[in-house]
Amino acid sequence: MTTNEPPAGNHAVALAGILVRVALGVIFVYMGLNKALHPVDFLKLLRQYDLTQTPWLLNSIAAALPWFEVFCGLLLIVGAGVRGVALILAVLLTAFTAVVFHRALGLHAALAIPFCAVKFDCGCGSGEVLICRKLLENLVQLALCGWLLAGAGRGACVRYRL
Repeated sequence: MTTNEPPAGNHAVALAGILVRVALGVIFVYMGLNKALHPVDFLKLLRQYDLTQTPWLLNSIAAALPWFEVFCGLLLIVGAGVRGVALILAVLLTAFTAVVFHRALGLHAALAIPFCAVKFDCGCGSGEVLICRKLLENLVQLALCGWLLAGAGRGACVRYRL
């Protein structure tokens, strides 16, 4: 017996895609607001990474990045430009994960403690975390961004593509 309705499994996958899209959006809005509402604290955390010695560039990153995360999170929640936003967030997550990993390796060597025992405030907006948990969290978020890039999360969008 054939019908025009997709199999029930496709509805579950479509719903899961929507939930993932909204959950990632909420995470980025929350983390971005947490940083944006405490700009001095975020700037101090950024300084610990030694990414740049140029004060205006560091201040610009500290001022703009949290609001960019909030904006991207809101776009995911409403479903506007999902694939483009997922790509941008995947690039950001890759960079964030690399610098956090690099800093954790430095602390691991300096403190002579097991790698997974390294704990610090990475500046992600969630406070002090164990590094292995944070890296796993970032990798899961990165995988979910990849799933959105592959086409998941199309349902209930304002506009899937811009």
